[in-house]
Parts: sequence; C-alpha cells; structure tokens
Amino acid sequence: MLGRTTAPAGTTREEIREELRRGSFDLLVIGGGIVGIAAAWTAAQAGLRVALVDAGDFAGATSSASTKLVHGGFRYLQTGNVRLVSENHRERRSLADDVAPHLVNPRRFLIPIYQDGPHGAAKLGAGVLLYSALSAFGDGAGRIVGRNHAVQQVPALKTAGLRAAAVYTDHQMNDSRVAIMTVRAAVSAGAVVLNHAAVEALLTSAGRVAGAALRDRLDGTGFEVSARLVLNATGPWVDRVRALEDPAAAPTVRLSKGAHVVLKRHEPWRAAVTIPVDKYRVSFAIPWEDHLLLGTTDDPYDGEPADVRATEEDIARILGEAGHALGGLDRADVTCAFAGLRVLPGGPGEVTTARRETVITEGRGGMLSIAGGKWTTYRHIGKVVLDRLGAGTGVLRAMPLPGIALPTAVARRLVADRSTGEPMDPAIAAHLATHYGTLAFDIADLIRRDPGLGAPVHRDGPDIWAQVVYARDHEWAETPDDVLRRRTTLTLRGLDTPEIRSRVADLLKRR
Repeated sequence: MLGRTTAPAGTTREEIREELRRGSFDLLVIGGGIVGIAAAWTAAQAGLRVALVDAGDFAGATSSASTKLVHGGFRYLQTGNVRLVSENHRERRSLADDVAPHLVNPRRFLIPIYQDGPHGAAKLGAGVLLYSALSAFGDGAGRIVGRNHAVQQVPALKTAGLRAAAVYTDHQMNDSRVAIMTVRAAVSAGAVVLNHAAVEALLTSAGRVAGAALRDRLDGTGFEVSARLVLNATGPWVDRVRALEDPAAAPTVRLSKGAHVVLKRHEPWRAAVTIPVDKYRVSFAIPWEDHLLLGTTDDPYDGEPADVRATEEDIARILGEAGHALGGLDRADVTCAFAGLRVLPGGPGEVTTARRETVITEGRGGMLSIAGGKWTTYRHIGKVVLDRLGAGTGVLRAMPLPGIALPTAVARRLVADRSTGEPMDPAIAAHLATHYGTLAFDIADLIRRDPGLGAPVHRDGPDIWAQVVYARDHEWAETPDDVLRRRTTLTLRGLDTPEIRSRVADLLKRR
C-alpha cells in the first residue's frame, strides 16, 4: 500500500541532550555506524530505553564507504566459507523482499573469463551454480554465457582473449540512505539519537561502566548519559574506546583500507562486472547512481582512522585493475574517490584472507565492544547484542524500514501529482522514490509549500533543494558534508561546488 510515514518531529539538539540527560537508559550505544544503528534499532524494538551517539555523523565513516552491495559474498567461496555465504544470502533476500525493497535493488553480475585469467570456465561455472544454490535459486541459476552475450550486457568489456562469462545475481544499495532510514526506524521505535557528540570519558559505578560523559562537537556543551549497559560500536576506533575502560586492554582488531572510485558512465550497462585480480581478490565495476563504482582495495592500515583517504596511487591501482577487463576508463571521468576501513579480527596473516566476522568482547567494567561483520548481515549483529542483553526472543523479525513501497509506483504518483505546480521531472521522481520510498511524498509537500525547492541543486544531478531542507529537519543533517555526502548523492557525482556548499550551509542555519 502507498501511504505516508510521518517524519520525526524537528526536535532541537538542546531538547535531545536534555532527553539524554534524563534518567537512565537500558542501553547506550557509542558509535552510529551501521553496527551501532542496528543494535539501537533492535533493542528499541524489544522495548528497551536506548540512546545512540556518534562523534561524527551517522554512517560517517566505514558505513558510507562500502562497495554498496547487499550480497552473499561470492569470493568467500574461494576461502571455503560456505556457511557464511549461505547466511548472507538469507539476509540478502530478507532485506530485498521484506525490510527494504525500496532501497535494495537486484543487480546481475558477470565474471569475464579470459584466456590468461586466474580462473577457468569450469571452476567459475561450478562456483556461480553453487552460489545460486546457496540462495535456494531465488534469483535463478548461475551459469556460463558466451562472449557475445557478455559484450551485449557490458559493452566496455575487452574482447581480446575473452572466452565466456559466468553470471550470477546479487543486490545493491545506497549505503548512506539505508543507514539513515535505519536510524529513523530506531527513533520510531523509541531510541534517542544524537550525532556529532563525542565521548570524552566513561562513567563508572561500583567498578562497572554506567554511562558516558560527552561533548557536543557543534556548540561545545558537555553532558552525561547514564545506562545499564554501554555498547562500544565505534568501528575503527573500537580499541581506543576500550582503552577508556581499561588502559591496559590489548588490541582486538586490525584495519584494512578499502578505496573506491566513482566515474561518469558514457553508455548503458545491463550488468555489473566482477573482475578476478588474483586467486583471492576481485575488483568490481558496478553501475550505480547513473555512474560506475569501481573498487576495492584491501590493504593493511595503521594510521589515524579519521585520516583515511583514497590516494592518487589508489585511484591509479583501481583503474588499472578494472582495466584488466574494461576499456575506456579515463582518470578525467573520475567524479569522486573515497576510502573506508574494514575492521577485522586481530591476528597473523594477510588482511585479504582474514575472516569477515564480528568480534565481540566484554571489558573488566562490563562494557560490551562489537566490531566487524558485513553490511548485508547488519540486522543479525543487532540481534547478537540483544541476546547478550538477555532481551532476545530467538527470532529476527523482518521489520520494514520507513517508506517501504514499490519505487515505480511512488515515482508514477509523484509525476502524476500536479499540486506541486509543474509536473515533476521523471528522473527526479525516480531518484526520490528509490532513496526515500513513500517518504518522497513528504518531500513533495515541501515543494508544494515552496516551489523553488523543486529545483535541482546542480543541473547535472537529480538531487533537489527540498532534500536539503528535509535532511536538515528530519534526518539529523548538521554540516554540508552530512547533506552532500550522505543524505544526497552530490559529492559522489562530483557536484558539491563551493557555491552549493555555501548555500547548503546557509540553509542548515535556518532551523
């Protein structure tokens, strides 16, 4: 059914801080990446009083720097992790069918098979067939297709030495938008959330961690939050927060840098490409937001997490690896490059072969720390935390995210609605429908009240000014980066000009 979901009230930061100060919470989650967001959402659904804080923006680090995939993890078959692939597939189908069908979209993938490639047709054919079998053939059976069919799907494929291609299906998303929608779901379930609020110290009572002292990074206000359990879900910073509880605590994780490149796309592709780089690593080339997303790298990282960046060396490497199978890749077409940090279990060995699993520890003061895992299984991570709290039910309910609807139906209604003045551009309507679902009707309401908000922020992209106002009033956007990088697609499209940044900053002040 196409309905309208009421947006959270425009509560001020002062009101949120006062709510956080009041009484004691069952759970304080430190860290607003997808792991922390999922834990807050799951606990709030169970009726617990939950607080969620982050020193930066929600999904401001690793969770908005992914390959934008909801997938089973085809390459994990290479390391023999069949059970993980099967679990990932089950959650992939749940997200695509029940939780976020308006935000998670199917995507066909090709693996080109070259004469001198690291894998032959027999091996890859068996691999994609097993991969689809582990998903109960929910997207059909993986198979081998001929060279001509592969080039029809992806015209940029290099044909020299191309023998065939293996085909399978996964899903993709805009990770930032899914994260923000999950924050909204947590708030709708009763959670109290605040971004740009940094933990300065942990509070203790009788030797147990009993909350945190925080400082609002926007106006410098200090405040405290009391809680029965504190969850450290700070991703790359997890061991630093553990040291606030126990300065002698040994490290539990190591970091791997994953860089990506976004390029302009000059011709339509019908499929994404998974390019084998060596025996274990692959590189992706994925149609995404009318562009191409290329990546990723997988390199050890021991620097300051906040300083991670995609370097020119990373960009050249990513273009070079994609160039094994694709032609026409030009550095001049790059609109954005970004990098994030995977949090992996500590231990010996290469990061490329390290297991992608969740690390959970409990400190001497009772603080629970959780790190790692995959975007695809983020709801399961929330359930793990709930079970540790003793509030789990044993069943992971497929609760839908706000705005759930068929995007094509939402887009049709937006275009057909004449109450906003001129008919909405179909490209803008489709963009809103696939990023907000039925919440796009709330954005249309803003345009109805102020037709100027229906104008594109930049003539070369589908994001409109109403999204900026909506992000400010209903999605906790506080800085231009919050809006341009994570609430809209302007930064990734290379459209966040100084003039646009200035106007966005001005709009954010008008609360």
